[in-house]
Amino acid sequence: MTASTAFFTDRYELTMLDASLRSGTAHRESFFEAFARRLPNGRRYGVVAGTGRLLELITRFRFTDAELDWLRTGDVVHQSTLDWLADYRFSGDIWGYREGEAYFPGSPLLVVNASFAEGVILETLVLSVLNHDSAIASAAARMVSVALGRPIAEMGSRRTDEESAVAAARAAYIAGFTATSNLEAGRRWGLPTMGTAAHAFTLLHDSEEDAFRAQIEAFGTGTTLLIDTYDIHEGVETAIRVAGTGLGAVRIDSGDLPSVVSAVREQLDRLGAVNTRITVTSDLDEYLIGALSGSPVDAYGVGTSVVTGSGAPTAGMVYKLVARRDDAGEWVSVAKSSLDKASVGGRKSAVRRIDSTRTAREEIVFIGDGPSGEQEGSGDTSHERELHVPLMVDGVADERHLGAAGTQAAREHRASVMQELPIEAFRLGVGEAAIPTVWR
Repeated sequence: MTASTAFFTDRYELTMLDASLRSGTAHRESFFEAFARRLPNGRRYGVVAGTGRLLELITRFRFTDAELDWLRTGDVVHQSTLDWLADYRFSGDIWGYREGEAYFPGSPLLVVNASFAEGVILETLVLSVLNHDSAIASAAARMVSVALGRPIAEMGSRRTDEESAVAAARAAYIAGFTATSNLEAGRRWGLPTMGTAAHAFTLLHDSEEDAFRAQIEAFGTGTTLLIDTYDIHEGVETAIRVAGTGLGAVRIDSGDLPSVVSAVREQLDRLGAVNTRITVTSDLDEYLIGALSGSPVDAYGVGTSVVTGSGAPTAGMVYKLVARRDDAGEWVSVAKSSLDKASVGGRKSAVRRIDSTRTAREEIVFIGDGPSGEQEGSGDTSHERELHVPLMVDGVADERHLGAAGTQAAREHRASVMQELPIEAFRLGVGEAAIPTVWR
C-alpha cells in the first residue's frame, strides 16, 4: 500500500484550499456531510461499508517531501500553501453511521467537523471509499438475504483491480459473505479464505480421474471437486469413485443450474454420497441466487456481480459543506439549491424509529441536535435508536472501528440491523426505500 494517501484526491480540492488560505476563509469552522440523495434503482436500503478503511486512510493523509515536490514542480499551489500542507494532520472530529448500518436517501452517513481547509481536502478520499465499499456491501447484502442462510464466498478478484478486490472482499464479508478467495484480504482484514482448483488443474492432467486423485491426495476427501470440465454426469461418477461417499463437495460452474443441481443431487444420493455438498459458482447475482432458493444448493460462490455492485458500482454519495461559522463566529447553514441536486443545510443528527415489534419504521434526521429516547404520545411504545457514533476525535480514530476487529464488529452490526428492517426491504423487485426519511 502507498504510505501517503494525500494524492488520492482531486486537484480542485487543493486549489480551493489555496484560494481560501489567501482569502482568509480557510480556517472557518465547518461541517461537511456525506450522504446519498437516492438509492440505486430497485434498491430498498443500502449498507454502509468502508468506514474502517477510511479512518486508516485519513491517518495516512500526509504530504511528504515527495508530494510537496511534485506539487511545487507542477505549480499546482502557492508556496505558502505548500508550507501549510507540510504540516497537515487532520485534527477535527468525525462521526457517522456505524459500519454495517443500513442507510436510506438523505441519511447523514458521515459528518466531518473541522476547519474548511482540513475538511475540504478529504472529499475525494471519503467518497471514493464510501461509494465503492457501500455499493459492494449493498449488493452483497441482497445476495445474502436471498441465500436463506446458505454460505456465500466472494471470488471476484479477477474482475476488478488489485486494491479494489481487497476492499470488495472486505465489504462483502461485512454484508454477510462467509469467505473470500483473496489472500490479501484475508491477511489484511482477517477474513476467512477459501479455494481449491479451477478447470486448468483438470486440463493439466491426462484424465479427469487423475486430476481428482491428485487433489484428494493433496487435500483429503473433504475437498471440493470441480465436476463440469467435461461431462457433469461422468464427473460425478468419477468423483465418487475416486473419493468415496465421504467426498466433501462438488462444484458446478456452468449449465442450466436449477436442472443441473437437481440432477447432481439425485445422482449423488443414488451413489450413497448423501452428505456431499453442492456449490454453484456460475455468474451468480441476487436474482439467480433467489431463483435457486428451492434447489438443493448448499453454498454459492459469487464473482463479477458482487465486485461490481450488481449493476450499481457506486452508491452515488456526495460530500457537501452544510454549515460554517461567519466572521462573527455565528453558525450559518449552507446548501446547494439547484433543482436536481439540492441538499439540506445545517448540522444534523439522525435516529431510527423502532416500533414495539422491533421493526424500523422511520429514518428521522434532525437539523441541529435532536432528541432520542421514548416517543411522546399516548400508547406509543416505539423508541429511537441513535445512528451517529464517534469515529475520530481530535484527529484520532476510534480503534474499535479499525483492523480485523473493526471489520468483524461491522459484520455483526450489519446482521443485527437486518433484523430490524421490515420484510418489504428484502424484495428484489423495483420499489421505494423500505422506510421513509423524515426531516425535523
